This record gives sequence, structure tokens and C-alpha cells, in this order.
Amino acid sequence: MALLGGLLSVKGVAYLSFSVFLVAAIGYALGKITIKGVNLGTAGVFIIALLFGCFFYDSLDAQLVIKGTETTYTGDALKVVENLGLIFFVTSVGFIAGPNFFGNLKKNFKSYVLLGLVIIAAASLTCVACIFVGKSLSPSVSANEMKAMLVGLMSGALTSTPAFASAKATIASLATNVDEAVTLESVVTVGYGIAYLFGVVGVVLFVQIIPKILKADMTEEVKKISINKNETKARKHVKLVDMDEFGLMVFSLAVILGIMFGAISYNNFSLTTTGGCLLVALVFGHFGNIGRLNIIPKTSTLKILRELGLMFFLIGAGIPGGAKFVEYFELSYFVYGVVMTTIPMVIGYFVAKHLLKLPLLNTLGSITGGMTSTPALGTLINTSGTEDVATAYAATYPIALVAIVVASQLILLVC
Repeated sequence: MALLGGLLSVKGVAYLSFSVFLVAAIGYALGKITIKGVNLGTAGVFIIALLFGCFFYDSLDAQLVIKGTETTYTGDALKVVENLGLIFFVTSVGFIAGPNFFGNLKKNFKSYVLLGLVIIAAASLTCVACIFVGKSLSPSVSANEMKAMLVGLMSGALTSTPAFASAKATIASLATNVDEAVTLESVVTVGYGIAYLFGVVGVVLFVQIIPKILKADMTEEVKKISINKNETKARKHVKLVDMDEFGLMVFSLAVILGIMFGAISYNNFSLTTTGGCLLVALVFGHFGNIGRLNIIPKTSTLKILRELGLMFFLIGAGIPGGAKFVEYFELSYFVYGVVMTTIPMVIGYFVAKHLLKLPLLNTLGSITGGMTSTPALGTLINTSGTEDVATAYAATYPIALVAIVVASQLILLVC
């Protein structure tokens, strides 16, 4: 049996499905291991995905061969898994945060904007410093290659796919010929892959360790989160009509509109599918209904899709990242990536706590948004026991998204 006109085998698709769920099963088991109250959670899936990519990517590649050719569709198939997961996750987060988002944003707008800009500014300045250090330590590496590597590392350190894509396009424009353009784009990709591991795990651990260090009472911290639930309570008195039992129709509609908004581009900048789906879901979640039509899926549906999306996203990104990790890994580059993840988080935390005086969970939620860290938000929700931290993430994320894309282009053009 075969698919797509006989080009793709059912066996190959089954092998891919088996691999994805094998990684998920082992990854969740790893994530459950707790040491002094800290665990990897869903990020354990990412670790196993990287290891799977390191040791079994070639085996997976051998199974996913287009019939009659030597071409494989492994990379494209995993990209589908990654993007589908990202859509599930951010759309669910938008719906969950929506009812409280605009009230929270109105109250803390200046704080969220400032914190998002501070985090990206810290990451950018750290990247620039690393470029100059790298040039002095590796004089044989061309200036463009060093910039490409370090900006790739920055986009990976902040797990920012839009910044990664923007950096590839910008660095290609600086090349003098096609071959150099291809090389520089590959260097950006390698940098992104090297830093992405700690970019994910570092923020996941940070949002768990800080409350432990502070010995925070999560019950009290949850009460401090700035939210506005008056509108949510008012809706309970209105009898609304559901399009289906689980709310999948309105979820799908939000995704469709989000993809359309994300595709709108101006001067090579767009919200991307991630930003578009998040924005539309926030609006749907905020209004809650159109007349008597309910436009918010069930909470249970959103929680399942959020976790499923996060799992698919980490697997889709982790397996191909692991395949290249060993080949291109250098300790110095990994250290640069660690530095570019750690410094912005630490600076962001102290600004939020001491300058902006934000409560702990608002602070950590904002940091996950400023670091554009999808996995860390999932961990923070589990750690805090409340979905309300997503409002801080959703408020800071768009600011950071725009800032990191612009910063990556400026660093490549100016340095």
C-alpha cells in the first residue's frame, strides 16, 4: 500500500508515527524524574528527541524514502509535526489567557513592554559581545561566518524561530555569491541547533528553581496574579450555544484566521503562524461569545491540545536538531549559547522584581514570554498550578517576538 500516488509508503508513515510516540513515551518518563523538587517535565521529551536524532535519524531517514527516487521526506515530515504542535499549543494558550489578558495588559502594559525590551536588549548586547570575543579567539573564521554563527546561537538561545528565519534571509543578502549564501545560511542553522537545547532546558529549569530558592508559597503567589475575572463570571449567566461538544469547530476557526493573519507581511516582517494564532485566540477568548454562540472550547479540550501541541513541537524540533548536533558541536559555541540564555533571564528577573515590583508568577510568566519559550510556559503552568500565568506570557511574547527579529537583522547588518 502507498500514499500520494504511490510516492509515500504506509510503512514509512507508520515508522514515523512509531518513532514520534516512542520518543514521547520515554520523554515523559524522563521528565517525571524529580530531584529536590525539580524536574524536566515535558522538556524531557525534547532531550529524548535530541538523543533519538543523534542515534536513529539515519534509520528514520532510510524508511522515509519517496518511491522511485533517492529523496527522503524526513525533514518535511518532522517540520509538519513541529508546526502542527506549535499551532495547537499557542492557540490553546491564547484561548486560556484570553478572558483575563486585556485586563491584565491594561494594568501592567508598561511593565510588560519594558520587560520584553529589556530581555531582548540584554540578549542582543550579549550576542554582540560574543561576536567580538569570537573574532579575537578565532581569527581564521570570516566576519560573516562568525556573525552568522552567533546570531544563529542567539535565536536558538531564545528559541525564536522567527528570528532564526529572519537571520537566514538577512545573512544571505550579505553574501557575494550563491555558494557563500548557502554556507552562511547553514552556519545560522547550526548555531540555532547548538543553542536550542539549553535555550529550552535552561528556561524550564529557571522557572522551577527560582520559586525553590525563594521558598515561595505557590498558593499565596497565585492570589497575587493581577487578573480581572468580572467578565468571566458574568458570562456564566448567559445560556450559550456550542457548535460541538468539545469546541473543536471554534478552535479550528481560530487556527484558520490565525494562519491568515500570520501570513500578512510588511517589509519582510509578519506575525508568523505562531503570532497570528495566538492573537486570534486571545481575541476569541476575550469576547467569549458572538451573540449566543460560544467561541471558547472546553477547558479540558484546551488543556489536552496544549500538552499535545507542546509534545509534537518538541519532537518535531528535537529529532532533526539532534541529527546535526554532534556533527557541528563545539564547546565554545555551546558556552556562548548558555551565556545568551542565562544573562537575559537573570537581568529580566531582577528588573521585574526590583524595578517593576511584579509578583513572582507575573515575573516568571513574563520571562517565559520575553524568552519566547513555549516549553517553559508549559512547565510554569504545571509548577504554579494555574493557567493565569499564561496572561503574562501572552502580554510579553509579542513585544519580544518583534524585538528579536529586528535585533537579529540589525546585528548582522551593523556589526
